[in-house]
Amino acid sequence: MNKIPCIVGPSDPQPPNLGGVKRLLLIALLLSGASTMFGQGAKNIVINEVLTNNTASIQDEFGEREAWIELENTSFTTYNIRGMYITTDRSVLDPNMSVPERIKRMSVIPNGDARTSLGGRQHVVFFGNSNPAKGKLHLSLKVPMSEPVWIALYNGNAVELIDSVSIPALAADQSYARQGQRWTVKSAQNVTPGIENFIKTDETKDAKLKREDPYGLGITLLAMGIVFTCLAVLFVFFMLFGLLMRHMETAKKVANQQPIKPITKTVEKTAEIGHKTGVILQEGLKTKGIDKEVYMAVIGMALKQYEDDVHDVESGIITIKQKSSSPWNDEFHQMTQFHQ
Repeated sequence: MNKIPCIVGPSDPQPPNLGGVKRLLLIALLLSGASTMFGQGAKNIVINEVLTNNTASIQDEFGEREAWIELENTSFTTYNIRGMYITTDRSVLDPNMSVPERIKRMSVIPNGDARTSLGGRQHVVFFGNSNPAKGKLHLSLKVPMSEPVWIALYNGNAVELIDSVSIPALAADQSYARQGQRWTVKSAQNVTPGIENFIKTDETKDAKLKREDPYGLGITLLAMGIVFTCLAVLFVFFMLFGLLMRHMETAKKVANQQPIKPITKTVEKTAEIGHKTGVILQEGLKTKGIDKEVYMAVIGMALKQYEDDVHDVESGIITIKQKSSSPWNDEFHQMTQFHQ
């Protein structure tokens, strides 16, 4: 059978770039996961307590009493609520309303204040019917006194509704507070701005934990965090220990090699000589640099060398050793008589 060659022309479709597709899918998953995490963090912020007619409750920094709205972070992690919106205008529920028009009917939570970074189980109080120029926690939000009012909390996109509550008409200094999944009216003596709504002095720690964390999510996350932290510490410890042991084994192998032994002996010998030299110097310091026995031995050796006519080799000196008389003696007397 004859084989027919297959020629692929420029117009033939090319196989898709699977690597690029995988990268795009991965990026999409990461972005969707990040947006989901962000949304879940915002969902943990709820309206916790509202007081509309303030005559004897808390005062602001200027000593004025204004309506206030308390927000709570129900999670155990920190979340910054800056950029979120609070409104009492029900018209924002219109899905056909544009975002700029909706923002005009809302009060934004400004940035620049550390109190807007809510830690786990923390609260923050905002003042309504106020002027934002007075501070970061002052909103121009319209809160009618002693009348029913609807209050809503929106995410930073001004589209996603995070939480809302319809508040009945309240008497002076009464508040409308969240109690679990229910809401209740609190008397003026029991309002709790900035703290938990219901505090029981006779409540046990177990009962408080069950009330605050009915599903055990917080304690589960805490336990998992402790376990993973311990595992990470153990991993780092054993990794460093393994590296140390490998280096020690390598050092032993190098030390046991034959070319290293002479060097090792030389170093040991040098150290021994240095030690002895140090001892001699210390003894010399004790005797002020003079060792009497050594000094006497040196003098004795010098005398012995002198007796044996052993002289140092010096330039310009001739030593003649004569055992008997010679004609040189006469010449010596003739030469030396001029110097007498």
